[in-house]
Amino acid sequence: MFTKNKSKTIASDLKMFGNIRVLVITALFIAMSIVLGKFLSITMGPIRLSFENLTVLMAGIMFGPAIGLVTGAMADIVGCILYGYAINPLITLGAAMIGLVAGIVSEYTFKNKMLPRTVLSVGLAHLIGSVIIKSVGLYVYFAYPIESIFLRIPTYIIIGFVEFYIIYRLMKNKAFSSQLDKVRRR
Repeated sequence: MFTKNKSKTIASDLKMFGNIRVLVITALFIAMSIVLGKFLSITMGPIRLSFENLTVLMAGIMFGPAIGLVTGAMADIVGCILYGYAINPLITLGAAMIGLVAGIVSEYTFKNKMLPRTVLSVGLAHLIGSVIIKSVGLYVYFAYPIESIFLRIPTYIIIGFVEFYIIYRLMKNKAFSSQLDKVRRR
């Protein structure tokens, strides 16, 4: 079962950047987020149906807030460049905050209770990053009407539930958790 080191600090979180396996997995998470968000999504104005945040959430929950932040920011920046979008700093900040918030909540809440920790991590990350910051970015940069921006709330409740379920099932899987612990230790 997935366990967390109780004496985890920001310094030890930053050590993850020196772990080659974590960096490779982070690069894969970034690539998967780009594919899920830019190439396998349905966009209708301010609403995007995609699972682009799934791997960003996983990076934050599995490897900590710093890795989550970098994964979210890089996935948005590289994805925009590859897809031909202009980089919107508020959207990039929202993507980075999803990974950061998921990592912080996962690190510091419900140490031995995976279900509430995962629910809170995914829920708060989407609330802050997707519903608040990215919505402000869409409103400021693209002047979408506020009524259509509010449609993002039920959308992210549904998407967040699906992402939570996927992450929770992965983390409950003993084989997956065992391999994840090996990666984190090195």
